[in-house]
Amino acid sequence: MGFNSGADTVVHENFEGTVVMKTLKIALDWTPNTNHTGFFVASTLGFYREQNLDIEIVSPASDDYRVTPSKKLELGLVDLAVVPTESLMSLRLKPQPIAVKAIFTLLREDTSTVVTLKSSGIDRPRKLDGQIYASFGARYEDRIIRQMVINDGGLGALRVEYPSKLGIWETILAGTAHATWIFKAWEGIEAKTQGVELNDFDLKDYAIPYGYSPLVMAKTDDILSQGAHLKKFVAATRQGYMFAQQHPEKAVEILTEHVPVRDLERIDLLESQRYINPFYGVGEDWGRMDAVVFQKFIDWLFEHCVIEHRLMAPEIFTNVLL
Repeated sequence: MGFNSGADTVVHENFEGTVVMKTLKIALDWTPNTNHTGFFVASTLGFYREQNLDIEIVSPASDDYRVTPSKKLELGLVDLAVVPTESLMSLRLKPQPIAVKAIFTLLREDTSTVVTLKSSGIDRPRKLDGQIYASFGARYEDRIIRQMVINDGGLGALRVEYPSKLGIWETILAGTAHATWIFKAWEGIEAKTQGVELNDFDLKDYAIPYGYSPLVMAKTDDILSQGAHLKKFVAATRQGYMFAQQHPEKAVEILTEHVPVRDLERIDLLESQRYINPFYGVGEDWGRMDAVVFQKFIDWLFEHCVIEHRLMAPEIFTNVLL
């Protein structure tokens, strides 16, 4: 993996002569985990280099999540960002909109969920009324969770707190917060590994048609001007994810070099990899997004007055680089 200062190109010398490499920076939505395995596999095994790409993978731990991935993209600090659909939409809906589009999804289905500890007795969303929800402060997050509680017959009267993003899961384990939003393949596998029992509240079970998460977005201008490079990036990334599906043990060995020590000590990475592999998609399905999925989520947000302008799905995604 190349870690470059931000120049557009890197020059490498080999026995065949000078090779000009295109540098791309991608900001992750979380510290390295099995949602991201394909990036690290593609980098370690040289799939990016074969496409004359030099990829810098930026973890939010580098700045303790002070600047979000979408903000990094907006500011031009990175070329690509791993985000949920909400972040993509929020950039498009700013007073001065930022033209961005999703170029592929990492997961074909939603594997996130809202959780509480079984020991808390909070076994339905409506029981979260008056309880503490640990929020990431993500766009629309709190409104979505309040509506989940309402849809389950509650008032939506959550006590929302905003701990340090990278420490939110610890607040649930410590009992200083009662609920938060996690990925089943990561914190969910950690809980299982550590014998911690959870209650899961999936959004779809409470009439919330959630969008893709996470996906990869780029500025629309870059899709047009750097399309050839981005298409190579997508192809090499796909190769990395397909390798992870076919060789989970080797993929985990590669990922282990990048996962925080705290997670290595508490999560069965191989079990996590095997859990998430089917959600990557295979063949022509890998990375491909469906306008219907986006539109249902957009319409739900609009109809519940979470957003004031109803976007149309083609405004926020493209499969052209696939």
